[in-house]
Amino acid sequence: MGDVTTDSPVLLLAPRVNETGLQLRTAAGLRGLRARTAASWQAPRELLGARVHVYGGPLFGDAVGRELGLALLEPSADWLARLPRVSTGRRVSATTLAEARGLRGPAFVKPPADKLFAARVYPDGGALPGPELLDGDTPVLVSEVVRFRAEYRLFVLDGAVRAGSRYAVDGELSVAPLGRDDREVAVFARDVLAASASAAPLPSAVVVDVGRTDDGWAVVEANAAWASGGYAAEPGDVLDVVLRSSGPAGQLGAADRPFCRELPDVVR
Repeated sequence: MGDVTTDSPVLLLAPRVNETGLQLRTAAGLRGLRARTAASWQAPRELLGARVHVYGGPLFGDAVGRELGLALLEPSADWLARLPRVSTGRRVSATTLAEARGLRGPAFVKPPADKLFAARVYPDGGALPGPELLDGDTPVLVSEVVRFRAEYRLFVLDGAVRAGSRYAVDGELSVAPLGRDDREVAVFARDVLAASASAAPLPSAVVVDVGRTDDGWAVVEANAAWASGGYAAEPGDVLDVVLRSSGPAGQLGAADRPFCRELPDVVR
């Protein structure tokens, strides 16, 4: 790609582009949006001052976000724990790794955003990463163990589902369009987003994962759209959510300011 003017929006993809990134690059091209894959884990000098949106993991966002003047939206770390139990289908608490190390029985434990350690069921707190690996003040979510029979990814824009896909069945990867479950997913998602609006607000562009358990429907988690796989969701609709979730800070609406990822300074 040649020189980029400040008036020409660009979708910048992480160097290790995945299938969703390839789909987004095609979708961007179809609507006349410039797209390129970064050559390294540094902000391209020719894009400084341009209108840039990014798609990639947290490491890529941290590496280029501040220099490119981006606002990267992500849900609050305690979002899941603030939802009513009718939405989560289980007890969920937001705590620290130090507290979680004291667990005496099995629990599903995960870092809320960055993948600092494996998100899975731990037999007790002693099986979690020790203080020699991670600080005790590391935020974690601790959940009652439930079995999700099927799981679905929903790309949400302005409080409404824009695109979705099934991504797992009985804990194994199983990608498919929503199909016969789309009505049930839509009804549950509408209820969750309504409850979230008052109890636990979300950024205007976000990913929410939901699933079907033996007892009904439940929220799995929420994630940053700019760092989430699209699976079988319509790429053009996914692109709309990604662009809002990772655009220039100067275009950020007031309601989204509390959801901006804290970006580190990068020394070249």
